[in-house]
Amino acid sequence: MERADAARNRARILEAAAELFAARPPHEVTMDDIAKAAGVGRGTLYRRYPDRASIAVALLDEHERELQERLLRGDPPLGPGAPPAERLAAFYAAMVRLLEDHAHLVLGSEVGRTRFETGAYGFWRAHVRSLLVAAGTPAPGALVDTLLAPLAPEVYVYQRSDLGLGMDEIIEALTRLTRVL
Repeated sequence: MERADAARNRARILEAAAELFAARPPHEVTMDDIAKAAGVGRGTLYRRYPDRASIAVALLDEHERELQERLLRGDPPLGPGAPPAERLAAFYAAMVRLLEDHAHLVLGSEVGRTRFETGAYGFWRAHVRSLLVAAGTPAPGALVDTLLAPLAPEVYVYQRSDLGLGMDEIIEALTRLTRVL
């Protein structure tokens, strides 16, 4: 069981980090910035969170768990009961909405290769692979990461910010991709 003071510190750290990550690019936020904004010592911060990415992962966890629950037990087409292509399109739409609301956190948690090491990515990968298997797609393992690549936060932010694409345009493009499969 978490001590009351530890729980308060955790909440202060996560609140401060969420505000900092929303205000500046995550790579510009330092652990010192987070400790100061939370009003905790560096030792307190580092005991619970070894780096920025672990804090971003903690902040994202609730949102990702909710989406995972909807994938497993929600209504079709996102949840079970719809054809694989429809489920994949619904997954893309849900992920785009997650990125729209939390790209700054995903950018803070998925740095380079670490994307592939997060539990959420493993879940997304297993979900997409299961849809490919259900659709009878040849060599599904070789295709999974290619289908997840458009959901990389750097790609999404580039499309939204640099190219000026709207969220609905991105969802429609990804939906067309599911039809091609």
